[in-house]
Amino acid sequence: MVKINEHYANIGNNYLFSEVARRVREYKAAHPAERVISLGIGDVTREIAPAVIEAIEKATREMSSPATMRGYPPEAGYDFLVEAIIEHDFHPRGVRLEADEIFVSDGAKSDTGNIGDILGQDNLVAITDPAYPVYVDTNKMAGRQVELLPCHPANSFAPPFPSCPADVIYLCYPNNPTGTTLSASQLKTWVDYAIEHRSLILFDAAYEAFISEPDVPHSIYEVEGARRVAIEFRSFSKTAGFTGLRCAYAVVPKELTAIASTGEEISLNALWRRHQATKFNGTAYIIQRGAAAVYSPDGQQQIRAVIDYYMQNARIIKESLERAGLTVHGGINAPYLWVKTPGSLTSWEFFDRLLNEARVVGTPGSGFGKSGEGFFRFTAFGKREETLEAVERLKGLL
Repeated sequence: MVKINEHYANIGNNYLFSEVARRVREYKAAHPAERVISLGIGDVTREIAPAVIEAIEKATREMSSPATMRGYPPEAGYDFLVEAIIEHDFHPRGVRLEADEIFVSDGAKSDTGNIGDILGQDNLVAITDPAYPVYVDTNKMAGRQVELLPCHPANSFAPPFPSCPADVIYLCYPNNPTGTTLSASQLKTWVDYAIEHRSLILFDAAYEAFISEPDVPHSIYEVEGARRVAIEFRSFSKTAGFTGLRCAYAVVPKELTAIASTGEEISLNALWRRHQATKFNGTAYIIQRGAAAVYSPDGQQQIRAVIDYYMQNARIIKESLERAGLTVHGGINAPYLWVKTPGSLTSWEFFDRLLNEARVVGTPGSGFGKSGEGFFRFTAFGKREETLEAVERLKGLL
């Protein structure tokens, strides 16, 4: 008889955002006349940049001709997109990358979850707490030992070092869910730690386009030595509205190695390339053409306007909640606001109160980890008129 992977029993039955969606569905079914406003899941609501749409339409028409039709794409991405990524995302910041260090994919969620496939099961994994649930859940699925690094106001949301040397370290900055950042000097301490202990940093930089302060690195490779110890993940989902299109990329420097059971040093770049060639058929040509258009002059101007729009939403939410007496973190370099729940309300109690009394949806902080209890995440990825209405509803409740 077929057997299950017993490690799945350690992750619970419900994924955080699935549970949020379930509760909202049940409320709407019981109150069909009520209009619920979501400031919860980080899904984009603004239209995709016209430059991107035009590129996708053109690429789609190419598929109608045998001369220009494309089939299976290269598993690591087309040269036109890889070259644009290197030229626009890294060279201006003094980071030199080679084309075969970029791996285009269908999403940073997939990459941060799948990267564990090339890493040994007996690695000790350190993950900031609270954290995007995929980091913890996928490592528990693999049976790895996980140490959570508490991040809270008392340590300014800067994670402490693990209690014993960690083999793999997950860092996400600007952070989801707290919206906080690490300075260049703070990030340097983690690079130095990884070099000393021969650790691997998995750096999720999905929200780097929202950074506004000068001392916040956009890439971990801006820190000296990081190429020796870090894989970086980037996404077009929030930067350019690709949540429904799916495109991202991972950077795996060729200096990165890990130890085989024989003691041999193995290239992680080569292992990830083998993984993608086996398990992934590549991101569609049409989508990659759209992603490349993000880097055109028109595309850059258009997506900057959308990012500014979301960050204005963040300012509106932040200032409104602070005037109501709540403590709010984030919302400056990230589209997320991390709010201390009022009084002694738990995260889910606050969720239920907002849903039932204000018809506003956010995300309970406890769903991101133990250190998230007593906090609540709001996102700025809403329409302006709905954001303004939501904060008015919250004023009447808080």
